[in-house]
Amino acid sequence: MIGIAGAGAFGTALAVALAKGGREVRLWARDAEQVRLMRETGRNDHALPGVNLPDRVTVHADIGEITHGDTVLLTMPMQALGGALDAWPQIDGRVPLVACCKGVDLSSLRGPVAVIEARRPGARAAILTGPSFAADIARGLPTALTLATTGEGEALQELLSTPTLRLYRTDDVIGAELGGALKNVIAIAAGTVIGAGLGDSARAALMTRGYAEMVRLAEALGARAETLAGLSGLGDLVLTCTSAQSRNFRFGYALGRGEAFDPKVTVEGVATARAVVKLAQGMRIDMPVTAMVNALALGQIALNDAIGQLMSRPLKQE
Repeated sequence: MIGIAGAGAFGTALAVALAKGGREVRLWARDAEQVRLMRETGRNDHALPGVNLPDRVTVHADIGEITHGDTVLLTMPMQALGGALDAWPQIDGRVPLVACCKGVDLSSLRGPVAVIEARRPGARAAILTGPSFAADIARGLPTALTLATTGEGEALQELLSTPTLRLYRTDDVIGAELGGALKNVIAIAAGTVIGAGLGDSARAALMTRGYAEMVRLAEALGARAETLAGLSGLGDLVLTCTSAQSRNFRFGYALGRGEAFDPKVTVEGVATARAVVKLAQGMRIDMPVTAMVNALALGQIALNDAIGQLMSRPLKQE
């Protein structure tokens, strides 16, 4: 049995894909009314409209109901991960705990695996990340992801793979975490470029320089550059910088057009940019795109000024 803590779009999509792959899945939702509706309708129209839940998916309001299987997938937003673990002693780490969120924790400046290990010392922690939209996974469209863990990961890789969901394994946890986190920041920047009408050539340049920032920080923190060239870095960057399905891209697009964005929609890249600016400053690492995204998101700089500052940086060798 696979437990999934969080019945948002991604958690629900994973539940659907894994159940279609023959796994028994228990999906936890925090809202009792949402649980009731999902049980009655066989769908989660609040998060993933029009997708039917397979019979192998059961929905629960008690977190204890999902903790006694082969693994628990933690699919809440990054900034909620630490608080959720603090509130759920039932999730004790005797089974692998797999983070399915992307970002850097604002309070600790840690990635998801480090947050899990801090709350559950000795736990077998891992992260599942890479280029994926919930709607694609739920529809059974081919998707490849990265599973990063410092321990033995073969059994977990086999458990979470299905005919339409292909997992590649790595032991470079930091690289996988940062690839998934930092691409959200660059996706905001890419959306801003397109929203402001600066064109696809500008977006390509922005993605390239943003990727250089991602690698620069990741290597400084001990990650391998080749990890960032894989699914969890470059693959995810391409997806989220080029599709309006990405919430980070849509947020940036609204910024570029000077329009308001729905505050109820979680945009992981905003908090990640703030955390990464702090982290980079402490390490004296130059990350101009990330810094501009953070300043724009906080309203500290006007768009034209941000563009001017990036374009007027000193000329140098690539």
